[in-house]
Amino acid sequence: MNHFDFPEAQSIVVVGDIHGDFNKLIHKCCIRYKVRDALIVVAGDCGFGFERPGYYERVYERNRRFLSASNCWLVMVRGNHDNPYYFNGPNPICHERFMTVPDYSLLTACGRKMLCVGGAVSLDRALRRNSPFYHPLGLDDPLCPNTYWSDEPPYFDEVALNEITERFAIDTVITHTAPSLCERIVKQGLFYFSVDDEDLLSDVEQERHTLDQLYDYLVAHHHPLRDWVYAHFHQSWHYEIEGVMFNTLDVMEFREIREGD
Repeated sequence: MNHFDFPEAQSIVVVGDIHGDFNKLIHKCCIRYKVRDALIVVAGDCGFGFERPGYYERVYERNRRFLSASNCWLVMVRGNHDNPYYFNGPNPICHERFMTVPDYSLLTACGRKMLCVGGAVSLDRALRRNSPFYHPLGLDDPLCPNTYWSDEPPYFDEVALNEITERFAIDTVITHTAPSLCERIVKQGLFYFSVDDEDLLSDVEQERHTLDQLYDYLVAHHHPLRDWVYAHFHQSWHYEIEGVMFNTLDVMEFREIREGD
């Protein structure tokens, strides 16, 4: 089990898609809004994989002083517009204040126990696969710049969940996409892109089913769910369903998770 503990954090802020705008995110958090002593979690579509690895190291070097001065930690969950190798591969981004986390990682901070599960289906994947910059994985270095990654969808890992259940009671879930019981029911542009992608509708249905499996597991095993935060849909929506507050975050939208009881 991948467990990351942030005992010094005094608040938790979850952020929607940033699409590679790392500098803008850190500037807004650490300089504009003066966020301090916070665990900042990006709920996918961070933007890893479109540039060479050295680019992300330079981003970190440029911003490390701001994160350190603000005593903030930036943790990033996998989206569909991220190379999974940066998250689930052998060499993730791993700095004290700037890191990617594997799917089914557990974060603990401010009395909260947060499960992170990444992945979704790219509606424009046909266009991305037809791009002159697309390189099918297996033919090149897995970290070479790319436009699409076939292993982008979320997956259900009951073995990992069983291990977590034995040790922790999850009260917060951070994912990129969402269960089918909450908005957005249909992602904007789905039917337009499905004209040229015959498997898109069924794959998106499976994506939501995978998150349904996750939700059903956590409920069946009596995890004390309070908050479920996700991004992907490029809209802002907040609604309580069966005692769980579901929060959809728009691009670069912030949402504070209150301290646990």
